[in-house]
Amino acid sequence: MTADHQRRASHIAAYDVLDGPPRRDLLAVVELAANICDVPMATINLITDVAQHQVATVGFDASVCRREDSMCAAVLDADTPIVVADASLDERFSNNPFVTGAIGNVRFYASHKLITPAGVGIGTLCVFDTEPRTMDAGQVAALATLAERVVDILELSLRSRLLATTLAEVEAMRDELSVSNDRLASFAGQVSHDLKTPLTSVTMSLELIREQLRAGGNVKDAEWLIERALNGSDRMATLIDDVLGFAKLGGTLNVSDVDLGDVLTEVLVDLGVALKGVSTSIETLPTVKGDAVQLRAVLQNLLSNAGKFRATDRTARIEISSRRRGNVWRVEITDNGPGVPEAERERVFEPLARATEAVEGFGIGLATCRRVIQAHHGRIGLDAARGGGTVAWFELPA
Repeated sequence: MTADHQRRASHIAAYDVLDGPPRRDLLAVVELAANICDVPMATINLITDVAQHQVATVGFDASVCRREDSMCAAVLDADTPIVVADASLDERFSNNPFVTGAIGNVRFYASHKLITPAGVGIGTLCVFDTEPRTMDAGQVAALATLAERVVDILELSLRSRLLATTLAEVEAMRDELSVSNDRLASFAGQVSHDLKTPLTSVTMSLELIREQLRAGGNVKDAEWLIERALNGSDRMATLIDDVLGFAKLGGTLNVSDVDLGDVLTEVLVDLGVALKGVSTSIETLPTVKGDAVQLRAVLQNLLSNAGKFRATDRTARIEISSRRRGNVWRVEITDNGPGVPEAERERVFEPLARATEAVEGFGIGLATCRRVIQAHHGRIGLDAARGGGTVAWFELPA
């Protein structure tokens, strides 16, 4: 396909009139063209690199023919308009199947190119008859005017569709922004609440220390209060780090080939203490396109959770596996812990949502994992494991 054919095909596709029934506004134009030019038949032809599509006709049924059989295609690159009193006597058309009787018996033929605002000729507005005839200057001028109106109609329809799409996108963005603002407000409130608790502890401890120092109190009591204040301070620092990590991860990705097996090896070393006493089973993990640092955060969070949430009646066990599913890789981390109730499996991915208060944490880990996986155009979720426990899984493009 030549560059001209590609441009023409692109413009025709954008107008979206090749499929479906003839449009009433285009039918009105061809009817008017036939009346003004005093002929029984008229059509709007759109011409691609392989075919002529009659998208609106009067006086005959619309059809599609090969480009090489089209009379209009033969003169699409010529100056417009084309007016032929008897096509059987014109060397350009005398052997055309629309003239010879193979497809039609056209004698009088007149057409005007349809030229887009970008200067691309996409077809013609054509009028014709089975009898020889002529057109006066007024009719020729009217045909030109109607051809321009055909393009105006197509452009208006295109702009209307684009506007409707844009408005729909704006509406979706507005709704998404509203939801995001609501979540942000809730997130800020939860962070504020979780920060106030250790801050209150720090403040109270410091006030008690001050009172004891003023009263000449016991040094050991003061040391205990200082330790309590430091613990509260550490909790605040950890929460702030987690919140900042949540905001940072999932942003700009530094994409490369990431061997998840190598990443997992590093994570297991880092979590050596946290996974002490846990039996692990590891299958080969795939190499994927992604950000190594951020995907490491996902594996670390999921494995850390699997190690923290343990059942009291059995030895903790974690199985790490992967498999190809169509065009994605699915990685699963299965534990035999207490499990997550089905009603909670979606909620725990929200920032600061926690499945239980029995295990320390701020509930940002899974929210961070989802943020990262979505940035990689993947999915993440939790399922129940056979025999009890949780299957934490994520999918990434293969």
